[in-house]
Amino acid sequence: MTHTNTPGAEPAPYAHEHTPRLDLAARHPEFYRAMLRLEAAAAKDVDPTLYHLIKIRASQVNHCAFCLDMHAKDALAEGESVERIVQLTAWEESRHFYTEKEAAALELTEAVTVLTDGFVPDDVYERAAKHFEEDELARVIAAIVAINAWNRIGVTTRMVPGHYTPGAYKK
Repeated sequence: MTHTNTPGAEPAPYAHEHTPRLDLAARHPEFYRAMLRLEAAAAKDVDPTLYHLIKIRASQVNHCAFCLDMHAKDALAEGESVERIVQLTAWEESRHFYTEKEAAALELTEAVTVLTDGFVPDDVYERAAKHFEEDELARVIAAIVAINAWNRIGVTTRMVPGHYTPGAYKK
């Protein structure tokens, strides 16, 4: 694969693609199957559009390129706009692209993902609780926890982005 920065110039090669460190699914299939069950439980009854936003934003924060590739492609395939996906990195400055409910979920996603102060701040939790019924909030928290677990697998094992086909991992 090559790209050109200057018209008429020789195509510049992309950087070398790294190799994965470990195929966790092959080396610990019982754990991987449990993760798939966790994902299925976390996704149950969560609005798919919101779930995509949560997965993409957590993956951005965690620098999981494989998960970003996967979840952006899945979101696009299911009708999400390029504009909303691109703006997720700056959602606080681009709030008009998201509903108040989505913004509350994105703020909670960041707080749960980063845990800078060792806890999720009360004001962040309270804003989310204003937009979600308790059962729905429980599902949003489960979705955030699940993608964070996947991100840690992807980053640790150095899963390679760019080769995912939308829907490839549907259960």
